[in-house]
Amino acid sequence: MDIVVTHRTVQGTGASRRLRHNGRVPGILYGAGKEAQSIELDHNELFHKLRQEAFHASVLTLKLDGEAQPALLRDVQMHPFRPIVLHVDFQRVDIHSKIHMKVPLHFINADISPGVKQSGANISHILNEVEVFCLPADLPEFIEVDLKDLAVGHSLHLTDIKAPAGIEFAAMIKGENPPVAAAVLPRAARVEDEEVAAPVAAAEVPAANQKTPVAAPETGKETKK
Repeated sequence: MDIVVTHRTVQGTGASRRLRHNGRVPGILYGAGKEAQSIELDHNELFHKLRQEAFHASVLTLKLDGEAQPALLRDVQMHPFRPIVLHVDFQRVDIHSKIHMKVPLHFINADISPGVKQSGANISHILNEVEVFCLPADLPEFIEVDLKDLAVGHSLHLTDIKAPAGIEFAAMIKGENPPVAAAVLPRAARVEDEEVAAPVAAAEVPAANQKTPVAAPETGKETKK
């Protein structure tokens, strides 16, 4: 994904305000052992690219003075209530060094999973993105999570996801295995199941645990001989 940037020669709050007024966005390009560079780019182009999921999780190609530089989007500052980008940060990429990124998860086959198809469960997405380590060339735009075997009351963990080639999950490197998705019955269905189970459970109480009523003693007087 390409984006054209130019050198920014003016600095300061007032200069940045004038740039925005003219439809430009101030930014910075840093990293890879090189000096940080002040840059500017077209606001409309950037704004529309920010709406694309891949722009946030891909190695971008910044075209600066005719030179293509691989970079990652690292930070975006938005106006508090207006659709205006105030500032953007890019980090240069060394193609020979691993990068640490968050990659979005795409869930598939939820509609044919046993939890949904047989039990009417809802799929709860516990994680929507996952942190990975990889070389820039191996960075995927997203990672698929297949839910076809997920049953009600069960959850899918990170170890259940097949990582693309060259990808390491940061959590697993730390020895963690967080849940990613779960099949959960809707609240109404849970309440109904509990109401049905209650009288059945009461009927199945063992006879040994039930108290036998004791007849009250007779209160009549004894007959004298």
